[in-house]
Amino acid sequence: MLATLSRPHLSLPRLEVGSNHVPSRCGLAATALILFAMLLNLAYLACNCPLDLAPDEAHYWHWSRQLDWSYYSKGPLVAWLIRGSCELFGPLSVSLVGTEMLAVRFPAVLSQSLLLAGLYVLAAEAMHSPRAGLATVAIALTLPPISAAGVLMTIDPPFLACWCGALVGVMKALKHPNRISWWLFAGVCSAQGVLAKYPMLLFPLALTAFLFTQRRSEFRKPGYWLFLVLTASGGIPILLWNAAHDWVSFRHVLGQAGGHGSGLRVFGPLAFAGGQFALLLGFWFIALAAAGWRFRRSSDCTVSLLWWASVPVWGVFSIASFFTEGQVNWPASAYVGGLVLAIAWVREQLAGPHRRFVNCSLGFTLLLGMGLSALAHYPGLLTPLLAKIAGEPTEVKPLPVRKLDPTCRLRGWRTLANAVDAQRDRVTNKTGQEPVLAGMLWTTPGELSFYCKGNPVAYSFGLALADRHSQYDLWRPNPLDDAQVFHGRSFLYIGERIPAMETVFETIEPPVTVVHRENGIPIAGWTIWIGHGYRGFERTRIGARGPRY
Repeated sequence: MLATLSRPHLSLPRLEVGSNHVPSRCGLAATALILFAMLLNLAYLACNCPLDLAPDEAHYWHWSRQLDWSYYSKGPLVAWLIRGSCELFGPLSVSLVGTEMLAVRFPAVLSQSLLLAGLYVLAAEAMHSPRAGLATVAIALTLPPISAAGVLMTIDPPFLACWCGALVGVMKALKHPNRISWWLFAGVCSAQGVLAKYPMLLFPLALTAFLFTQRRSEFRKPGYWLFLVLTASGGIPILLWNAAHDWVSFRHVLGQAGGHGSGLRVFGPLAFAGGQFALLLGFWFIALAAAGWRFRRSSDCTVSLLWWASVPVWGVFSIASFFTEGQVNWPASAYVGGLVLAIAWVREQLAGPHRRFVNCSLGFTLLLGMGLSALAHYPGLLTPLLAKIAGEPTEVKPLPVRKLDPTCRLRGWRTLANAVDAQRDRVTNKTGQEPVLAGMLWTTPGELSFYCKGNPVAYSFGLALADRHSQYDLWRPNPLDDAQVFHGRSFLYIGERIPAMETVFETIEPPVTVVHRENGIPIAGWTIWIGHGYRGFERTRIGARGPRY
């Protein structure tokens, strides 16, 4: 791989292969590598995968059970993909792993493959080298975020695949000005990206800025305008749904962008850059920053397109960090084109005077990325060491390892579901009626509904307990807005003790604590509360701290 990148050129060279068969061989090798990664991901998920569905994944699966044109915080694509996959492969998944987990995550596996294929095309074109395209695919597979995107079905895998597809379509359209089909392809990808994640709307803005500086003649042709129309069409279902739901998605996005009124964060960009530095393993963050400066005035059409679709996009989220903490994955789209530029910059350095240092740094980073990806897939390998570092559990800190291991969020949900099922059976036998399931936060109901036997309906008490709004507040009936429907029922509730719980239920059983342990180490813990005779929450408690979106 290092030899593939290292070429004796100080600028992006033209196609350097000496045989007409080399491009096809590189393309075949890249295809084989992508298929191998796809099969490896499927085997990982099918063979005793140690990671349960993340709360986000379970939440989106919950959405897929009630198909709609949009949802509280996101567009509908993630729910549509999960529902389609479960319809096609759900029974097979249940027979292989006992749940629909494999079917839920299959769209992520497919999305990663499409992303890698798009990266190959972009890199081969930008660096005029099929070998560099092959190296880009191989390097991408060592990056933990891309590795995770192949097995976790969040909104990012399909979104990034759509962003990459739109880039490929625009690049091909500019290379073949008489083939409007490429603009059509780019527009369809962009429309689907809008349905996946709202930041897709940054793509047409980046494209417009690129064309204004590089190819103004495109404004006089139909392709660009067709692209815009198709992109806008992706927002129609979202707009219509929001018009019928008090524009709740816009409130949510504005709430996130504004940091819920937290004021100006002077050191926000510094914290943001630090998080991105860690995410990109340091080396690739530096390479991307250097590439952003190096290629800021490139005369190469493809390189310039990649620059506009990465550096300014990253800048938007950097500016946003003045107002909100955000999440580490927010600028993920900037790293699609940015990764290609970063590899192009590294390729130049490998032919320069500092090639030995860059070569060692690159090799170390590739090994580090592969190691971290392996540990993220099998976190139990590192848990004993993290437990020693975190210290012994105490009454104040019963789960110390969670502070060091983010994968703990994906472990133990089946343990909780088994405990909940045991309590469900007991309460059903005692009262003659199955209890209603609920969680304190929006992250819990999806996990309960997915892993408990029979996939029961589960609700959220979040809005009455200072959590933000969620999709559960929009589905009716629900226990907060329609208390009369649930009046007198028994509830099995996961979370902390409800304030003034005696006013919500007639009687309350002693809580049951559930702890998930691996090799004796506590990884996750929950408290199960059982209340009988539901009365409902006082209306003054629902959203008592003000609407929080």
